[in-house]
Amino acid sequence: QVQLRESGGGSVQPGGSLRLSCATSGSISSAYSMGWHRQAIGQQRELVAVLRGDGSTTYSNNVKGRFTISRDNAKNTIYLQMNSLKSTDTAVYYCFVRFSDISWGQGTQVTVSG
Repeated sequence: QVQLRESGGGSVQPGGSLRLSCATSGSISSAYSMGWHRQAIGQQRELVAVLRGDGSTTYSNNVKGRFTISRDNAKNTIYLQMNSLKSTDTAVYYCFVRFSDISWGQGTQVTVSG
């Protein structure tokens, strides 16, 4: 399994933007898929965005049009650009990479308030 480390979380006011990064310990160029989940307090984990090996993407209806997932194979890093943030986006965000199995990061907190 690859090791994943998220960064870029923090506190932001509604309407603001953040970019999350997920650095991996190995190459992601041949991964079947990669992406982001999030989990708010008291709620189930929610799939936010998926980027597949063929370049196709899927977004949760809750973030479609506001969030963009991307990757940099040279840097072995996955990104989640989050714009027009809402208080309902407050959660811990986890990145994942799937080969034959799935690796998860430790999570990064995103808080939208103010």
